[in-house]
Amino acid sequence: MTVLEADTAKALDADATWWRSAVIYQVYVRSFADGNGDGTGDLAGVRQHLRYLKDLGVDAIWFNPWYPSPLADGGYDVSDYRDIHPAFGTLQEAELLITEALELGIRTIIDIVPNHISDQHPWFQAALAAGPGSPERERFWFHPGLGDNGDEMPTHWVSNFAGDTWTRTTNPDGTPGEWYLHLFTPEQPDLNWNHPDVVAEHESILRFWFDRGVAGVRIDSAGLLIKDAALPEVPENPGPGQHPTEDRDEVHDVYRSWRRIADSYEGTRVLVGEVWVPDAKRFADYLRPDEMHTAFNFDFMSRPWGAAEFRASIDLMLAAHAPVGAPSTWVLSNHDVTRPVTRYGREDSSFAFVKKRFGTRTDLELGTRRARAAALLTAALPGSLYLYQGDELGLPEVELPVDLLQDPMHFRSGGVDPGRDGCRVPLPWRGVEPPFGFSPDDAASQPWLPQPADWSSLTVQAQQADPSSMLWLYRQALRIRRRDDELGDGSLSWLDLGADVLAFVRGPHFVCVTNLSAHAIALPEHESILISSSPLDGNGLLPQDSTAWLRTTA
Repeated sequence: MTVLEADTAKALDADATWWRSAVIYQVYVRSFADGNGDGTGDLAGVRQHLRYLKDLGVDAIWFNPWYPSPLADGGYDVSDYRDIHPAFGTLQEAELLITEALELGIRTIIDIVPNHISDQHPWFQAALAAGPGSPERERFWFHPGLGDNGDEMPTHWVSNFAGDTWTRTTNPDGTPGEWYLHLFTPEQPDLNWNHPDVVAEHESILRFWFDRGVAGVRIDSAGLLIKDAALPEVPENPGPGQHPTEDRDEVHDVYRSWRRIADSYEGTRVLVGEVWVPDAKRFADYLRPDEMHTAFNFDFMSRPWGAAEFRASIDLMLAAHAPVGAPSTWVLSNHDVTRPVTRYGREDSSFAFVKKRFGTRTDLELGTRRARAAALLTAALPGSLYLYQGDELGLPEVELPVDLLQDPMHFRSGGVDPGRDGCRVPLPWRGVEPPFGFSPDDAASQPWLPQPADWSSLTVQAQQADPSSMLWLYRQALRIRRRDDELGDGSLSWLDLGADVLAFVRGPHFVCVTNLSAHAIALPEHESILISSSPLDGNGLLPQDSTAWLRTTA
């Protein structure tokens, strides 16, 4: 370890509350940057662009699963939790990346997928080979079928990816066998968290990566781990903790154990939950002081464009976090969600998986203006901020040809849902034609998903030279956020500027104003404008669908 690295690491370890205000950048490795020219993003590509992330102003990088995987679900079907997918690099490269990022003051957060594993994982392969009643099968949810011949699924639970949640096995003699549970695809068998091997294995995985310097873990599908062993059907209106597969009370024992492990390491190693729980109280339960540090707040991201909806979401989430003293997180998109530039340009600007359809009309000019306003709005709210790669470039959702789609959500929807590949198209870095610097100039392979030919104005290179660009807006906003003690973690007080305007105070000298009305508005009294998502009009008014940050004197 170099002297610089040791000093930086020591300083970062000393900042015990870094996670409360952090700006965290999500890297979908496969689409970030291709270092070796094979068309797939890799760790070498990430390492080449660490300075870009430093200049952007992020505090940490969150990596989607980078483990060996058959990629039946974009890497969320893990076959080995202690190694790196060969297409992305090696374990040694991951360790170098963690170290190099740390030298720049950037922490690393990795994805843990505890609900299920790949059907190619040695545990599941052993379970298939061992047969019914074996200890190997007890790590999963194998069960005889219903009906005279066991031909009926054990339950009628609905998959998160649509379709069935049980797949029948075949015995060595070719006869139909038991069924196994998979809340996602058949290639992702669910683990049985009542089994001590499952508990011990994941605690070991946590230690493996904490020992390599990661600063935290993002926990995929965190509320789904525990199932009702009686396998009841889903009640029509399940009460708190009564759903057979979601948000069961026993799941909190898992995260209390994980928190004890995280707290045993020097510095703050954070647990970040992907928690889709609509009840605010139940959501906050995951954030009690002895459980997770933070959880993704998906409520704001799912709301349609409008002052009443946004304020209701902000109030809801701040109130939900207050009793447990946890900061909220603010997220506009991720690797599963239609990009903001596209989403906010649609008649229905909310987000729901079941509503995604091909050919939905989008006004990209409107969507871009709103996405710029939303970027400043969320960056000014109390708590931490997550950015999905490419949102800082204003990339739109790409509607890909059907024959190029890979996402299982598309296929399991019967072909009506375009799936999530449209927000996973490789990033454009430079140049005027594909692959826009995503791969080296002499690359032998095309990117794994094609980029639109008209993305030349959206490259990092083009936007770095344009003070009106989305990248410029993000860089300036994050620079202000980093230097201004009134931003990040803390409190918020609302100002009343009308029903269609969101305005709030952060500290004594900072005001954020978002105009969601149908006309330009006058700004409240201020000393200066720190940044605005749109230029003021000729009368000094803030245009509609715009946000301004103001410095005030009192």
